[in-house]
This record gives sequence, structure tokens and C-alpha cells, in this order.
Amino acid sequence: MYRKIIVPIAMDQLEHGEKTLGIAKTLLDPGGEIVLLNAVEDLNAYAQGYMIVDFPMEIIDASRKHAVATLKGLKEKHAINGRVETRVGSAASVINTVADEEGADLVIIASHRPGLIDYFIGSTASRVASHCQCTVLIDR
Repeated sequence: MYRKIIVPIAMDQLEHGEKTLGIAKTLLDPGGEIVLLNAVEDLNAYAQGYMIVDFPMEIIDASRKHAVATLKGLKEKHAINGRVETRVGSAASVINTVADEEGADLVIIASHRPGLIDYFIGSTASRVASHCQCTVLIDR
């Protein structure tokens, strides 16, 4: 069993995120904590050198607010003992950083079947599993 579990949830994969949240609840020690996490991609970081367009900060702020509201809803719906956190940055980097900062015992991350692009740049789940300092459970 685990005392602190990080459950990253992508806003476009809520069904899968709810499934991983259910797994986290079954693996959590009594009195343990689940951190529901969402990484909001910084589109400006990808645009540098490729486009002249500068994405307004309002887009990132709106994405964060939407993620917080959605994750709080999931927390209440599933009666989770824990908290919600969002950060801006690449998903794998954010997940690994939060896991380190929190001293997490486990990260449970949803993954899709790899497509061709994943063989070139890798999936978020594989980058988390490769670099995370704690146990990682990948749910397909």
C-alpha cells in the first residue's frame, strides 16, 4: 500500500483518468493522500523558433482554471482524501517534478496504445516511467 499517490489526469482523457483514480483509491493506505495533477502545456515553449504568434496568457490561465474545477469535481465525486494541483509545463516533466517534491510512493498514469509518433518522441507515460524516482504504474 502507498501513503502518497500522484494521479496525473489529462483533460482530454477524463474517462481513463477516473479509472486510474479508482485504482489509486484501492492502493492508498488509510490516512494516505492522493494528489490529482494536471499539467497545462505551455504553448509558447513549443512555438519558439517555429512561429511568430505569441499565445496570450489568458489561454493558459483559462486552461488551469478549467483543470482545477474539473479535478475538484472528480475529488468530490470519488470522495478522495487528497488535493488538486495544476502546473504549467511539459506533462512528463511536471509529473516527475511533483512526484519528487511530494516524496510520492507511486505515480499512476493512464496511457494509450502507442502510435507511430510515440516511437519517435515517446509517450508521456514512458518518459515518466523512465525518469521518475518512485514506482510508476501505467494503466492501459
